[in-house]
Amino acid sequence: MPSTRFAPPTEVPGLAARRIAADILDGVLHKHRMLDDQLDGAGAHPGLKTLSDRDRALMRRLVATILRRLGTLGHVLSKLLDRGIPTDAPRAQSALLIGAAQILWMDVPDHAAVDLSVRLVQADRRAAKYAGLVNAVLRRCAREGQPLIDEVKSQMLDLPPWLVTRWIAAYGEDATRAMAAAISVEPALDLTVKSDPEGWATRLHGEALPTGTVRTLLHGSVTMLPGFNDGQWWVQDAAAALPARLFGDVKDKSIADLCAAPGGKTAQLVHAGARVTAVDRSPNRIARLKDNLSRLALTAETAVADAAEWQPASNELFDGILVDAPCAATGTIRRHPDVAWLKQEADIGALAALQKRLLQKAVTLLKPGGTLVYCTCSLEPEEGEQAVGELLAAESGLRRAPVGRDEVAGLDEILTQEGDIRTLPSHLAHDDPHMGGLDGFYAARLIKS
Repeated sequence: MPSTRFAPPTEVPGLAARRIAADILDGVLHKHRMLDDQLDGAGAHPGLKTLSDRDRALMRRLVATILRRLGTLGHVLSKLLDRGIPTDAPRAQSALLIGAAQILWMDVPDHAAVDLSVRLVQADRRAAKYAGLVNAVLRRCAREGQPLIDEVKSQMLDLPPWLVTRWIAAYGEDATRAMAAAISVEPALDLTVKSDPEGWATRLHGEALPTGTVRTLLHGSVTMLPGFNDGQWWVQDAAAALPARLFGDVKDKSIADLCAAPGGKTAQLVHAGARVTAVDRSPNRIARLKDNLSRLALTAETAVADAAEWQPASNELFDGILVDAPCAATGTIRRHPDVAWLKQEADIGALAALQKRLLQKAVTLLKPGGTLVYCTCSLEPEEGEQAVGELLAAESGLRRAPVGRDEVAGLDEILTQEGDIRTLPSHLAHDDPHMGGLDGFYAARLIKS
């Protein structure tokens, strides 16, 4: 029997996943790095390659839970700490957040959550002196944490105050509370399928929504699901799947998709028979769009360019223009909880100016009688209703074409009085909160006379 006397020590199971979670949390909260950039692509955390699929899923869920419930975690920990969270050792902060999130919301034994958080601080030179504090606070959290949450019973804590103020002004307090509650829950996976939503819902153990999107709870990697390798569907929130449908029958029509990556709406239009030119300023994002279309066996013309300056080589005018404009993305917080902590209210003005330029450019690229669809995944009126209102006031040759309830599967709650689409995270309620909700989206359809 071979000797194991000199075998290297093995790391405590689960510690690597929590150490990487701490690094990624630090990236979001202190270095202002987007979560997706740290999980995928060239900027991904190098340690991810060493994790098993199970540990990678745990790490992602841990980070997302903390970002989704950051305000509530801060409230609980402030009640359990006499002198507040240590500010001179980021790893101590991360360890407290990671331990408390597991104790309060995840299916992890309390003793394991405490032990692994203590090990996290012990392994960090600056944080090691706080090992005793972390141990004591998390043990108290296991005993007293849930009553402290029940004491406030408000997911409003988990949104930045500036955003809460804006949403109350735009939608009212009741709607804002409902949105905050929807955002606090990890959402299901939404898929746009090429055909047979009911059949795919059965195969994927999910549900077909009235709009045709298939919604399912994800266990493991998306790439392992039936139909992924065959290119039968793509990941796309149910709300994000609505704007491309506002063009109606697009067979053989020419459509420019401005700011197109990662390509979900381009895929919808190509699959429906349109001749699509997809424009995006980022070469990396266009490369990703091409990869996605290749998997789906779909093809589109592509252009790497600033959409506000882009001019097609042939100077052609298009039957349709889709402007899916860069925005504050506050409607996507339920799927991308880092957005709440990375965006600032000051960002909105600059983005609104860019949206105005994109809309003005789109009008010049559109044939007379052509259709312009404008959309943003933002809940901020300046980036939606106000942007379209200002465009219509400035362009006498444009008129609104109201969206009919039959075009949105009878979901009256998502239509505005003017006939635009405005989805909220609290829409499409479900008995299982994980299976309900939509991204916050705005979309309007305009016709050039």
